[in-house]
Amino acid sequence: MINLKINDIDVRVPEGSTILEAAREINIEIPTLCHLNLHELNYVNKDANCRVCLVQWGNGLVPACNTLVREGMEIRTDTLKVVKSRKVNIELLLSNHPKDCLVCDRNGDCELQTLAADNNIKNIRFKGNRINFPIDNSSLSIIRDPNKCILCKRCETMCNQVQTVGTLTDVGRGFDTVVGTNFMQPMYKTNCTFCGQCLSVCPTGCLLYTSDAADDSL
Repeated sequence: MINLKINDIDVRVPEGSTILEAAREINIEIPTLCHLNLHELNYVNKDANCRVCLVQWGNGLVPACNTLVREGMEIRTDTLKVVKSRKVNIELLLSNHPKDCLVCDRNGDCELQTLAADNNIKNIRFKGNRINFPIDNSSLSIIRDPNKCILCKRCETMCNQVQTVGTLTDVGRGFDTVVGTNFMQPMYKTNCTFCGQCLSVCPTGCLLYTSDAADDSL
C-alpha cells in the first residue's frame, strides 16, 4: 500500500494505482477527457493526450490519469497553476474544433462542451491552424468527421484492443495527426464491421450514426 496526500488529505491506495484513482478514493474530482476506464473489460485508456487532468506535484504538473502514486507524494488539484493550465489545454482543443456546437448532433451530450462550461471558458484566446479533412459519410451506418477528432484515441483503443478489428489508427504527423483509417480510406472500404463501439466511446461528434441508420431503427 502507498501513502500520499492529495489537497492535504491522507489517502492510502494499492501500489500501481494512479493519482486519478487515489483522488477518487477520497471523492476529489479531477476532470478527464481522453481517459476511459472499461471496468468490465479490465482495460483502461490512459494515453494522457488531452492533459486536462493535470495536477501539481511539487513545482511541476503531471497528468493524473497515468502517473503512478509514490510513497509520501503530496499532490494539489486546486492551485492557480493547475486551474490555468487546464483552461489553456481546453482552449487549445477548442481552437482547432469546428464552431458548430449549436447544430451538432452531440450538442448537450459532448464531453468537450461540458468541460468548457465547467471551466467557465467564455472565449478562446488562441487561433488554431484548423484542420480540414473531408467528412466520410460513405457508409450506411457511421459518419466520421475527422475535423472534430481531439486525439483522445478512445475509438482507436476500442477498435484495436477491445474489438480487435484494427480499422482505426493514427494518420499523419504533427499538427495534421488525426485518428482515421489506413490511407484515410472511406469506412466501407476497410475491414470495419460497423459494430458501433467506437461511437459509444467518442466524447465529441467525430463519430455518429447516419440519419439513414437512425430512420431504419425506428
